[in-house]
Amino acid sequence: MDFKKDFPMLNKSLIYLDNCATTLKPTSVINAVSDYYENYSANAHRGDYDISRIVDDKLLVARQKTANFINAKSSKEIIFTSGATESLNMVIKGFFKDYLKSKDEVLTTKAEHASLVLPWFNVAKKNGAIINYIDLNDDLTLDIENVKKAITKRTKVIALAHITNVIGDVRPIKEICKYAHKLGILVLVDGAQSVPHEKIDVQDMDVDFLTFSAHKMLGPTGVGVLYGKEKYLSQIKPIIEGGGMNAFFDSLMNVEYKKLPEKLEAGTQNIAGILGFSKAIDYINKVGIDNIHKHEVELKKYMVNEMSKLKNITIYNKSIENGIVTFNVEGVFAQDVAAYLNKKGICVRVGNHCAKILSEVLGVKNTCRASLYFYNTKEDVDKLIEALDNDNILYESL
Repeated sequence: MDFKKDFPMLNKSLIYLDNCATTLKPTSVINAVSDYYENYSANAHRGDYDISRIVDDKLLVARQKTANFINAKSSKEIIFTSGATESLNMVIKGFFKDYLKSKDEVLTTKAEHASLVLPWFNVAKKNGAIINYIDLNDDLTLDIENVKKAITKRTKVIALAHITNVIGDVRPIKEICKYAHKLGILVLVDGAQSVPHEKIDVQDMDVDFLTFSAHKMLGPTGVGVLYGKEKYLSQIKPIIEGGGMNAFFDSLMNVEYKKLPEKLEAGTQNIAGILGFSKAIDYINKVGIDNIHKHEVELKKYMVNEMSKLKNITIYNKSIENGIVTFNVEGVFAQDVAAYLNKKGICVRVGNHCAKILSEVLGVKNTCRASLYFYNTKEDVDKLIEALDNDNILYESL
């Protein structure tokens, strides 16, 4: 299927291989955002007039679509945020900050994104919780045995990405949840790199909390989701308070919060973004999440096979089955590689990818990352390979 006609950005002479950072937007998403601003640009839950009611109805539909997409038990378990970063901060600072006591242990890994790691640092400094790191395998992947070995009597929560954004390994979250729950341990999952790329069933996985971002799955920026089991979500203390989330307050500082989900959605949400996200889910459902995953796996295998023929390339995650290829060009600084590829109209991400601790086990601080989505093609890969098959990359990047 030819997707280029649906994506205005793909009509440009551009090879876009930075889908871990953000994805391109189809016309249906762009039109949904414009439609809101042009035809019914009212606030939600505020107006006793027709266009405000239209907004209310469309937001209800968007919330239910999101719940269906990850198979949440109820739409009340879907909290709209500004992104996965806010979602993680909300649950870590609004729930786990009080849930954890001094010397309680949080288990994570050195491959995690800053948005997952830094809020834990903040909480640990304030309540005396301890953060420890689960060992990774030699290929930087994580399996259930690593997790079992790391758990102690003090472990209260395991916080992991489902799919990491550098190595791209897929963690066995269902197995981890099953084992952790037997020991009374909660599991928080960063799904920013998994929800857009493979089927997620939060009830089957039995995950306690899951976070993800709309912009990494065809939606607008400024929209994220916090999923949580209702019994835990209801215990979160709002880290942002204001209009829309309170049922009552008075001058004596008596405050009563609304029930979920409004309790955790203070102020005016990114209405246009959420409505655009609703259309993004429609588009992904039309393509088929299983088809997306299959295409990415096949295209990555092709990229790795072709890239492996080049004498000057080191690939760090050859065997991982998803759309992320992390590599370096020998003797050339990663940023210089990006500058060179940019001149060829090829977009890749370079640096530490917000996973700064990973360098302690990877052995290098900066890498190049080409990340795929379903609209990428073999022709895109061929142009990347052709550009990299050059002994003069450093000279041409200057």
